[in-house]
Amino acid sequence: MCPHLTYLGGIIIHQSELNYAVESGIIDIAYVQEQIEMKKREELLAKHPYKIFQGKDGHWYTYLPDEKKGRVKRKRETETAIEDVVVSYWKEQVENPTIEEVFTEWDDRRLQLEKISKATHLRNRQTYDRHYKEFGKRRIKSISPEDIEEFLEEQIPKYEMTAKAFSNLKTITRGFLKRAKKRKLISFNVEELFQELDTSDSDFKKVIKEDDEEVFTDEEMSRMFEYLENNIDILNLGILLMFVTGLRVGELAALKWVDFDGSGLNIRRSETRYALEDGTSAFEIKEHPKTEAGIRYVALPEEYLWIMRKLKALNTFTEFIFVRDGERLKTFSFRNRLYDVCKKTHCRPKSPHKIRKTYGSILLDNNVDRRLVMGQMGHTDIACTENHYHRNRRSKNAKVQIISNIPEFQKAK
Repeated sequence: MCPHLTYLGGIIIHQSELNYAVESGIIDIAYVQEQIEMKKREELLAKHPYKIFQGKDGHWYTYLPDEKKGRVKRKRETETAIEDVVVSYWKEQVENPTIEEVFTEWDDRRLQLEKISKATHLRNRQTYDRHYKEFGKRRIKSISPEDIEEFLEEQIPKYEMTAKAFSNLKTITRGFLKRAKKRKLISFNVEELFQELDTSDSDFKKVIKEDDEEVFTDEEMSRMFEYLENNIDILNLGILLMFVTGLRVGELAALKWVDFDGSGLNIRRSETRYALEDGTSAFEIKEHPKTEAGIRYVALPEEYLWIMRKLKALNTFTEFIFVRDGERLKTFSFRNRLYDVCKKTHCRPKSPHKIRKTYGSILLDNNVDRRLVMGQMGHTDIACTENHYHRNRRSKNAKVQIISNIPEFQKAK
């Protein structure tokens, strides 16, 4: 409705006309306010799930929800008085919701506005349930910045959190607090709260993994390629394509033939997974990749364009590239096959994301231009590739030989 128009008594009135009516005494503001309060009272009473009744003793009774007992009985001398109790209770619930209610509103609203995917919506809920199960029962207006700070800091040792896990917890906390601030449920500065957190890198659990846990070594990659090329089927071709493009497995599963131009792939979408109410998983295609940088063109090595020709021979007339028995292959199919191939080739078991790390390491090891690396990987910052993807792919024997061949470490003959 136009901001200059007001809905009053079933008719639409222009603001200037309303002002004139008030100033002229045609409309009694006190009366209007009284009617509004009565309407709110009726709405709150209608919200009450328990019956209001008169007992044999002449008093009026009802029940109110209670966190510990389930419900508690309330008694007053008159019907109006017991209604006042009910209205007061539900008014407090509306004007001072629990932390969980604010979080749920924030998380659900972001999903409805399509700001987050169903998978992120589920992950937010899982993070909340893990940490806020008890603390989340508190009323939002009863908490202070110090309460939140202490609560967050206590979670780190309690759950031996990594820096990444703590970042996820801060994300949902910042989100629902900002929602509470917008609803005027809290008045403190949310960003200032997070700046005051007393945490350092040494507080977090360090997950140290060996290089050969994170990437495929030269020897492993050689065995993998030999097996995959000698056992051609649609899943093995998909794994090979990940090795030579660095695609995320979700991007791979969402590829369409329109994305291939003869020499490379236009990455425009990704598969996402989310949980259903019955506990099973559902898969859908997001028409945008993980990040804005994920919208990219990925060049294929000329020596491996044969992979696309083989795939085309398998699925000439399908919309999606990876289809078997009329159904689009999901990410878990590639993940399960990769673990199976690792076992058969005596490689350390690794996920599809380790293929992506291997690809990033190969590009950096070969001094590929940084902008090209970022483009192929779909990263906004080369530091992401260098700090989180670059690993030493040499086997232990290869490392020994490299170090042993350094002149300064060789005895004079």
